Amino acid sequence: MNEYMKLSLNLPINKIEPAGQGKPRQEVGKTTGDFQKILEEKLGRELKVSKHAMLRMTSRNINLTSEQLEKLNAAVEKAEKKGVRESLILINDIAFVVSIKNRTIITAVDGPNLKENLFTNIDGAVIM
Repeated sequence: MNEYMKLSLNLPINKIEPAGQGKPRQEVGKTTGDFQKILEEKLGRELKVSKHAMLRMTSRNINLTSEQLEKLNAAVEKAEKKGVRESLILINDIAFVVSIKNRTIITAVDGPNLKENLFTNIDGAVIM
């Protein structure tokens, strides 16, 4: 047996830690708040655009700026906190119908097409 194995065999198993690890180990199956937050942000918190919405945005020449995208994300967060399922979100002169649960833009309408338009199947509205 080499020196390391002899040393390891004399220690209780729960005391052996990989080299350079100074932090106590976390229990299997439990996540820290930071990890959970990052995981949610990366996996499930991004807005998606439906095929229909993409066609509407392209045909109406709607190109979101980073500022508008931030506002849209903030509006989705607000609606989610209030328990809204489907929301009309108005940002400047653009209207979006968004599935809050799925975080998916369902359709988009720009200024000239907003007049005399009817939005159905929504249970909330956010005006940014």
